[in-house]
Amino acid sequence: MTSMLKKRDWSTTPRRALTPTEIVSRLARLEGWKLDGDGENVAIEKTYSFANYYETISFVNALAFVANAQDHHPDLSVHYNRCVVRFNTHDVNGISETDFECATQADALVA
Repeated sequence: MTSMLKKRDWSTTPRRALTPTEIVSRLARLEGWKLDGDGENVAIEKTYSFANYYETISFVNALAFVANAQDHHPDLSVHYNRCVVRFNTHDVNGISETDFECATQADALVA
């Protein structure tokens, strides 16, 4: 799994909030992701469905590994057979390229 991670050093990579047009353009490239919230609470969000709790927790654990490697952590809502994943970038008070990169990696876990 580590070979699929394109780790960036986010401490030296300047991040900025994407414009609404940039967000819509990037969302169009991701299946199942949507925009949720507004203002500082805006995020991209996707619900992943699984057959059972074990599969859900396996996904959560794999996503935790990816998030830790990327140093960018989603908000998770974990249920028996689904997990809701939300990404935003608190230090830019919006959505950044980092959120979309991590969303792509989350999708790769279930591909």
